Amino acid sequence: MPAHRKYASSAAKQAAYRARCNTPRKLSGAPRAPATGSVYHRWEAMRKQSLSILEQITSEMEVYSDQRPESWQDSERGEAFTETMESVVDIADALRDISPNPSEA
Repeated sequence: MPAHRKYASSAAKQAAYRARCNTPRKLSGAPRAPATGSVYHRWEAMRKQSLSILEQITSEMEVYSDQRPESWQDSERGEAFTETMESVVDIADALRDISPNPSEA
């Protein structure tokens, strides 16, 4: 028994595919814009979420570095890792300095 055809033709199938591709998708984890109010609320939520992720990265990097032997920490690789970790901390500090609403600055 032949399978039931969902689309009448290849053209209908492609049109449905294009329609699905053009449908905007919600970003995973990103807060949605409020129905009423300012877009600044959404941006502030995203800034806080980013800051939280950076703080988690920093914490994990510190644990990783502390678990390495002192010889590794003093090596070029360890020093490069420390510089990277400091860059992440600098980025987090910059995010903390951002005002939630430019009119409040």
